[in-house]
Amino acid sequence: MNVLIVGLGSIANKHISALKNINPDIKFYALRSSEDANSIEGITNLFSIIEIKVIQFRFAIISNPTYAHHQTIKKLIPLNIPLFIEKPLLSKLDNGELVNLINKNTIITYVACNLRFLDCLQFTKNYITNERINEVNIYCGSYLPNWRPGRNYKKTYSANKDQGGGVHIDLIHEIDYAYWLFGKPKKVSKVFSSKSSLKINAFDYANYTLSYADFNTSIILNYFRRDPRRTLEIVLEKETILVDILKNMVYRDTELIFHSEKTIVDTYETQLRFFIDKIITEKSKLNIIDEAYEILEICLQND
Repeated sequence: MNVLIVGLGSIANKHISALKNINPDIKFYALRSSEDANSIEGITNLFSIIEIKVIQFRFAIISNPTYAHHQTIKKLIPLNIPLFIEKPLLSKLDNGELVNLINKNTIITYVACNLRFLDCLQFTKNYITNERINEVNIYCGSYLPNWRPGRNYKKTYSANKDQGGGVHIDLIHEIDYAYWLFGKPKKVSKVFSSKSSLKINAFDYANYTLSYADFNTSIILNYFRRDPRRTLEIVLEKETILVDILKNMVYRDTELIFHSEKTIVDTYETQLRFFIDKIITEKSKLNIIDEAYEILEICLQND
């Protein structure tokens, strides 16, 4: 199996590691932007579409900076191979131009939001089926300088708006799993700001309210919390469910009702197995480009 990778950053390394567990015989190729790019053991560098066209690829992983996704996807469409696109889909809305182009060329797509495969969220999705929801509160706060040890956080794409950074889109996972659990909201309101001591030009705080027919969902995201917290609270008619995403646990009121030893890192392999076995092989549809674009609209429309 040949796999093409565009963008060899930290997230690409996670996908490569997961794929090696799935199939140790996979051959990796990377489309590089410069002939001066470093060589990595086990990965063959390619420098043009002409080189790519002579190789039969099972699929491509797009994991370069978000602002480059639009151009990269358009460049790969003529190959007619499935595209595994790292979240978020794009750094800005394009009025559905790319969605239409993908659909016109019948390209298989999946936008990677691996939290959908986390055990505690899988359990919660089943648990709340047919339950009356009164309120949902989602929170994700962590400290950006700790994300990439050894690097100046102010020079990473997360901290720079012109590179597609900002907590509102960097932490799109929270919007994504809200959409996955509860569907498309009827109305969205939001507040974005950059007021913290981080002193970055990208948004470091985002506050959304997603309005549904029978309840509202509050989502708060930030880059500046030193003690990481990532939770989902669902206030049902007769009880409250609290999901601790970092610990992979679910509580009903104060009672622990679910716990998994797996971590978020484990979801990368589960996600890629699903992509290969279900989306490519069986033509299942989960977070295809159409859906991912709707989620992007929730994040970015009128921002």
